[in-house]
Amino acid sequence: MTAQARAAGAGQDGAMYVLRKLPQVTVLFWALKTVAVTLGETAGDLLGITFRLGYLTTAVIFLIFFAAVVVAQVRARRFHSALYWAVVLATSMVGTEISDFLNRGFGHGSAPAGIGYAWGAVLLSAALALVFLVWWRTGQTCDVENISSRTGEILYWAAILVSNTLGTSSGDWLSDGTGLGFRRAFLVIAGIMLVIVAAYYLTNVNKTVLFWLAFILTRPLGAAGGDSLTKPVREGGLGWGTAGGSAALGVLLLLLIGRQTLHLRRDPLAPLPAPVDRRTGRPQLPNGAPVASPATAPARLSPPEESQAPA
Repeated sequence: MTAQARAAGAGQDGAMYVLRKLPQVTVLFWALKTVAVTLGETAGDLLGITFRLGYLTTAVIFLIFFAAVVVAQVRARRFHSALYWAVVLATSMVGTEISDFLNRGFGHGSAPAGIGYAWGAVLLSAALALVFLVWWRTGQTCDVENISSRTGEILYWAAILVSNTLGTSSGDWLSDGTGLGFRRAFLVIAGIMLVIVAAYYLTNVNKTVLFWLAFILTRPLGAAGGDSLTKPVREGGLGWGTAGGSAALGVLLLLLIGRQTLHLRRDPLAPLPAPVDRRTGRPQLPNGAPVASPATAPARLSPPEESQAPA
């Protein structure tokens, strides 16, 4: 960190570091993310289609849940595994309903009455590009593992919400629009993910770009996987139904969160440098609790993640 940045950080409550609020990108991160977005898909279908509430009503219910957990996450002073993944789950739930509403309209079935998969993807891609443009122009770091400002975290969650919505629409198009079906669509997306992993290790492609590509694709991967669990056997699924599939995924998500929580208690993570503007070096509002130095951060207040894994 430069002398100017250190001076700026020291001016924020006399602290040069803040406790981490967002997890590092690890194999466990991707496992949790995939399960969370798959559960978001099946839970959205459970309320919107099985319970016949309709996409708009279900979207409002999930939006209220999302608003509650994301406000709690932004106001938190350190990383909480259960809270973080509750927000990711909520973005998947809301994204599922927004995507279905755009593509299919106000109903509760699969008949197309909206703008369709293609235009939905165009609209959502433009929205995601706008989020990234604002993110860049506000001087925040684009490194998702080192976000320590309040503005950066808010933009991070905005990007996650839009990317999960885009991923839902893309997965539906690949499964239904191309005629591949749920299982073959799952295999196609899994293959693309392997290409991204190879690019991470074997090329110099920007790691942030690879992260967001993988993040978007885990949503249709989860959507295709969720449909494979819940859809009838005659449609290429396993026939578990939305209730059975959601229950199984919910249990798995809780087990993985418990695994992460135990790991975080064993291996505390060092805080991040106090946030400064990427271009000017001016101090920014931190998103976590300020501490004087990594050595002074209590272990119980600064839980870490595992060593970094490929985006």
